Amino acid sequence: MTLKHIHKILRDTFYIHTGGSDEELRAAEYLAAECRAMGAEAWIEPFKVQMADIKSASLTADGKAIPCKGYKNCGSGSVEAELLYLPNTDEISLSAAKGKIVMLDTILRHFTYQDLLDNGAVGFITYDGNVNFADRDIDLKELRGFVANGRKSLCVSINAKDAFELVRSGTKTVKIEIEQDEWEGDSRNVIAELPGETDEWIIMTAHYDTVPLSRGSYDNMSGCIGLLETMDRLRSSKHRYGIRFIFCGSEERGLLGSKAYTAAHEEELKKAVLNVNVDMIGSVMGSFLACVSAEEGLVHFIRYFAGARGWGINPYSGVYSSDSTPFADHGVPAVSFARGAPGSQSNIHSRYDTYELLSDKRIRDDADFISDFTAFMADSFKCPVKREIPDKIKEDLDKYLVRKR
Repeated sequence: MTLKHIHKILRDTFYIHTGGSDEELRAAEYLAAECRAMGAEAWIEPFKVQMADIKSASLTADGKAIPCKGYKNCGSGSVEAELLYLPNTDEISLSAAKGKIVMLDTILRHFTYQDLLDNGAVGFITYDGNVNFADRDIDLKELRGFVANGRKSLCVSINAKDAFELVRSGTKTVKIEIEQDEWEGDSRNVIAELPGETDEWIIMTAHYDTVPLSRGSYDNMSGCIGLLETMDRLRSSKHRYGIRFIFCGSEERGLLGSKAYTAAHEEELKKAVLNVNVDMIGSVMGSFLACVSAEEGLVHFIRYFAGARGWGINPYSGVYSSDSTPFADHGVPAVSFARGAPGSQSNIHSRYDTYELLSDKRIRDDADFISDFTAFMADSFKCPVKREIPDKIKEDLDKYLVRKR
């Protein structure tokens, strides 16, 4: 792909496209067309997701209106109670939640949410943004199904500046009111293939959806371009292993696209020898990393493979918060590649994720390394990575997927 083509894709997809939205479908169709233009068979595979339309949401603090956004899929109704700011979620802190609307410094995670409900919390406030930034953006969040586990409670999101003032002013009582419609809709995975000489596959993944505040150039259209660059480089010759490219929808909503794919194609996954996931590459600054959810030998191989090419890399074992996780959980060895921009520049999940953060040449250079690695594996007489997940990774998967604390 030329640098001009890379930049065109970044410009063409520079809009918010959240999981399940019409804009996500527009982005899916765009990526499918890009794959077909490279001669690959490509199709869109829908899957069901929970959707909601917030009709109204309000938060009052000691009678004063505070700008907020209601959480999608948290239900409708009204609740008024004493405000409890809870910076810690230890057992002693949790015991103070009874009958309170709780404001947290973190996102709503499964065990925190369930523990607070068990301790009598009646509503939730979270915040994002930065007290030092000029904007007053508020993220439109949702009460994810695996967090709620069937237990709904009214939740709102506010800006960090207002959260700071609520605590500093000693706010006593807050009231949350939300009205919304909830239904089941469609999100989409985009799938393309380059067949190989055998009936086994290497699966490449990258998510293409965004959060409601972001147009997602870095997170993660850059990763999608990484897949397209690999497709462009490898399409001219047949490889021993086929390569399946999955552009995952609704990753930002809890890896829903990759979870849906692995659930629907469980039998086919027996023919998958490796998952190569790409999530955020091409930043002007930042280090290149590889998170390996597979045998330790793959960590060492990636280090040697990169060293032979003079490519700086930080490979390590673990579970990456991206679409590689459901594949590893289904027994497919996985690696996620990324270039992590410094914290002063990365500001993902916000208005600041723009293509000005990226370098077209850096995207292509990162993608070329990923392509080299994928081609090496695809041309192997037998993929050298053991098709087994180490016990430590399984334990980390259980924690990440909230099966264990």
